[in-house]
Amino acid sequence: MTAYTLPELPYDYAALEPHYSAKIVELHHDKHHAGYVKQANTALDELVELRASGSPDPARLRGLEKALAFNVSGHLLHTVFWPTMSPDGGGEPEGDLAAAIGEAFGSLNALRSQLNEATTSLQGSGWGALVWEPFAGSLMVQQVYDLQSNMTPGNLPLLVIDGWEHAFYLQFQTDKQGWVESFWRMVNWPMIADRFEKARSARLPDVALAGR
Repeated sequence: MTAYTLPELPYDYAALEPHYSAKIVELHHDKHHAGYVKQANTALDELVELRASGSPDPARLRGLEKALAFNVSGHLLHTVFWPTMSPDGGGEPEGDLAAAIGEAFGSLNALRSQLNEATTSLQGSGWGALVWEPFAGSLMVQQVYDLQSNMTPGNLPLLVIDGWEHAFYLQFQTDKQGWVESFWRMVNWPMIADRFEKARSARLPDVALAGR
């Protein structure tokens, strides 16, 4: 069975300073993200063993499926997260992405305000996400509790802000708002625009499109 792999960072650990410390980037990528990858692969291996046993334990199956969903979601969100930031980031989006943001939210400032609130108002751990929702054909902001809940199936994440404490505590301590404001100074808008162009051509199965 195909295994998940940890992607390399698209920059050096210290490349995002002073907005994001080298130590956090190193720990966040090499320990936390790597941990999700390792645990996802462990769950896959154990599911193979369970199938091969010929008499799967329902309780163990449920636990493994939950572990797989949790860790693969963590792997996916972090894989989206790293290229979302750039040493040359910040500024504003342009072109079709800027137009789509204006149509969906009214302005970039309105998007930022909503996404900031989605990230900082989480009860516990989670993410704020700008997604393309192909069912409606629109950009939307969503909260992601922990790693996989509150995401409509089929939504494609374009920009994500990690609101787990491990993402910011060593640098910002309890100031999650400070972390979010620092994040916007690193946003790689050309990358987000490229994701947007690819995402908006996505099509859901015909049975789903009938509900639009």
